[in-house]
Amino acid sequence: MMTETINQIILLAPPLLLALTIHEFCHGYVAYKLGDPTAKLAGRLTLNPLSHLDPIGTIAFFFIKIGWAKPVPVNPNYFKNPRRDMLWVALAGPISNLLLAIISAIAAKTLWAIAPSLPATALIKAIVIPLNGMLVASVWINLVLCIFNFIPIPPLDGSKIVAGLLPRDLAIAYEKVEKYGFVILILLAFSGLLSKAIVPIIRFANGLLLS
Repeated sequence: MMTETINQIILLAPPLLLALTIHEFCHGYVAYKLGDPTAKLAGRLTLNPLSHLDPIGTIAFFFIKIGWAKPVPVNPNYFKNPRRDMLWVALAGPISNLLLAIISAIAAKTLWAIAPSLPATALIKAIVIPLNGMLVASVWINLVLCIFNFIPIPPLDGSKIVAGLLPRDLAIAYEKVEKYGFVILILLAFSGLLSKAIVPIIRFANGLLLS
């Protein structure tokens, strides 16, 4: 059991860290391109996973299959159009994970295609089998992060996307839900409703990409 757990961590850690890092970096990068230097000044406009790592969020992924990184700081006051620009910043994270899932699926299927022609040596197997596992895991992990973050409950990215699309008065009222958002997510997670809502979508997308 301990060996299986260690193997799982070794297999999942690289794609998980990459997925979380790219997600947060893209938030910060888009904000920076739209005029907000907050992430850059905070040292968060980097691809170094240690700068984005949230220990609890990383551990949570291995237990409840949903994880998170430290949110990149964003100051909408720098934006020319705060509501519109926050929408683009929010979209950047989930979209980056969707692109990573697609790239990982293409890489996995390419590996499957060339694997039979590779020499059947112990060294090749020691490289190909773990790499295949990481690529397949990367597809699932990135789909989880993409779809989970599209949920329109504050503070998830989906809530900022919805707020950017709503009329100003409705958006202000909607954003007041944020102080209850984490509690709502916890209740949905432990009740099983969250999994029932998003897992079928993740499975469908996963099957579509890896078919």
